[in-house]
Parts: sequence; structure tokens; C-alpha cells
Amino acid sequence: MMLLQFFIWGGWFVTMGSYLAANLGATGSQTALAYSTQSWGAIIAPFVIGLIADKYFNAERLLGIIHLIGAALLYLLSMAQSFADFYPYLLAYMILYMPTLALVNAICFRQMDDPSRHFSKIRLWGTVGWIIAGLIISYLFSWDAPAALARGMLRYTFTMCAAASLVLGLFSFTLPKTPPRVRPGERVTLRDMLGLDALALLTDRNFLVFFIASILICVPLAFYYQYANLFLTEIHLANATGKQTLGQMSEVLFMLLIPLFLLRVGMKGTLLVGMLAWALRYVLFAYGNPGNLVWMLLLGIALHGVCYDFFFVSGQIYTDSKAGERCKSAAQGMITLATYGVGMLVGFWAAGQIASHYGGPGARDWTAIWLFPALFAIVVFLLFTAMFRNEKAAYRGTAPNLS
Repeated sequence: MMLLQFFIWGGWFVTMGSYLAANLGATGSQTALAYSTQSWGAIIAPFVIGLIADKYFNAERLLGIIHLIGAALLYLLSMAQSFADFYPYLLAYMILYMPTLALVNAICFRQMDDPSRHFSKIRLWGTVGWIIAGLIISYLFSWDAPAALARGMLRYTFTMCAAASLVLGLFSFTLPKTPPRVRPGERVTLRDMLGLDALALLTDRNFLVFFIASILICVPLAFYYQYANLFLTEIHLANATGKQTLGQMSEVLFMLLIPLFLLRVGMKGTLLVGMLAWALRYVLFAYGNPGNLVWMLLLGIALHGVCYDFFFVSGQIYTDSKAGERCKSAAQGMITLATYGVGMLVGFWAAGQIASHYGGPGARDWTAIWLFPALFAIVVFLLFTAMFRNEKAAYRGTAPNLS
């Protein structure tokens, strides 16, 4: 389940920017609009889970239905001939897909005796699925090679993911039964769905600083998701999508190092290392090239593990340690809504504006584009250094929700 769930996402999300620019003639603003569908899906997801999954349907059945519909939408995406045709299908797909991230987690948690021990081992297969998708695209079919890209071969990533979504949709009906959490007659309020009980955490000055920093650091994250693959293919780095899987491989490695860092440098130091890594990776992207400085590009990609794990996974651990037993889920939901909803929405928009300002397809000033998120990450780093007081947080095997 986890392998297919993230194989589907990693199979088209990484290369979509390259496909839109090369084959549908999308502008920077249109590419930003396409990637922002993830944020709208994240914002709407709590309502889907709260109003439907938690109250009326078994999680595994809803997961199956969504992925079967998703298979049809992904196939329609592969057939779209213009951005105007492409965007409505993508928006519909992401509004459906984002709630499935919570559904697969719910199915796991409800079947495990000790999720804190076992979940990370299961979630790891999601990262493996993301890696396999990238390797297939680059090394098996070479859909991201310049000649294949010019012929529109990247559209087959959507076809491949449609097939995987069909398989997962059918497979989901064989998963262990996971009935609704809400008993008949029990009310689910808007406050419950949005996790508003967790808002009390914002009265803690330290957590408020962390909360704001989490939203702001999503701006550099959005640049990576939206433009990394397009950048690497435009400068003709061979097997760009396959090489990007170095980021997911390093994610696994650095996740294992989080407990050590929390013990040695504390929560503040760990979060700051993650922020600084964002700035470093974009400087490497700004000045690297596919020739004698290719090592800078590969190191920038490999830093994904530090960037993501040391801030976002450590941040989930910090949030868990600050929330009381009653609102742990609400607190995690609030952080997810703020970051992947609001933060990424702003980030995708900013990335689109910056990319449009510094040129069009094949003529972008990538150095200038990458220096913007680098400087932004440094500013967030300095503000966080000045305003956040160090705290200790117990490591409980928390695993990331996204690659």
C-alpha cells in the first residue's frame, strides 16, 4: 500500500514542471498554478476526512474508490493537449489524492499494536516507491532525456501512474477493515476537523516562533518541488529524474541520525541545521553545472535528507512533544495545514513569479532564480536563531508524511 501510494505521487509530481514547460508551453505562473493544487488539496483534505472518512466509510474502501477515480483522472492528464485542458483534471486529482495520505496512515495506525515502533518501517516503503518511480522514468525508459522530452514522452509518466493507481485502487479493497472512528449519532464539528483545539499551542512564544518559521521555510521547499527537475533537464543533466532520487535515499539515512542530533545539539540546533541546508543547496544549484561542477548539483540534491528531515520531521517531533495527549493529532493536522496548505501555496506562487521574472523556457537565469530561496532561507535562519529558545524533545520514531 505505502509503496504504491508514493510511487504514484513521485512518478508524475517530480517531472510535471519539465513536462508543462516543454510540452504544454506553460509559463512560470501556470506552473505555479499547477503545483499549488497540492496546497488546495491539503487545505480541503481535513474536510474530506472529517466529514466522510471519519463518519461514514471504512478507510480502506474510501482509499480504493479514490484511487480508482484517480486512475481515470491521471489518464485524462496524459491526454491533455493544452494547459487549459490539463489544469481542471489536475485540480480534481489533487483534491482527491491529498486526503489519501491521511487514509493510508489511519489504516496503518489502526492495525498496529505499537505505531511508534512499527510505523516508520512501513512508511519507509513509501520513500522506496518514490525512488523506484524516478529510476524507472530515467534509467528504464529515459522519458526525461532531451530527445524524449521534445517528443512529449513525459506524458507517459501519467499513464504509468494511472496504471499504478488502478492497481492500488483494487488492492485497497483487500486491506484490513478500518471502520469509521466516529460512532453513529456522534457529531463531528468544524473545530474538530480543523484541529482548532491545537490553537492554544500558539500562546506558547517558542511554539509560535516555530509555527511561523515552518510556514516561511515552505517557500524554499516550493522552489525545489516546482523547479528542480525543470532546472536539471534544461541544463541537460543526464538522467535528471533518476539522480533526484538521491534526495529520497539521503532522506532515509538522515532520518536515522535525527535522534543523535536531538541528543547532541538539541531541538534548536537540529532545526537550524535543516534551515541552513536549504540555503546551501540553492547556492550549490545556482553555481553548479553538468560539467566539471556536477558534484555541486548532486550534493545539492543529496542535501534533501538534511533539509526535509532535520526541519520537517524534527518539527513533527517537536509538535508532538508540545501537544498534550488530547490534541496531538489536532496539532499535527494544524502544522500540516499551515505548511503544506498555506506555506506551500505562497511558496509556489512566489516561485512562479520569480521564474517568470528571470526568463522563459530555455532562457532562464537559473543563478538568479536559485539565489532568491537561498537568501530567503538565510533570513528565516537568522530570525529563528534570534527568537527561538532551545528545548528538549523526546524522539518517538516519527516518520514524515511526504517525500
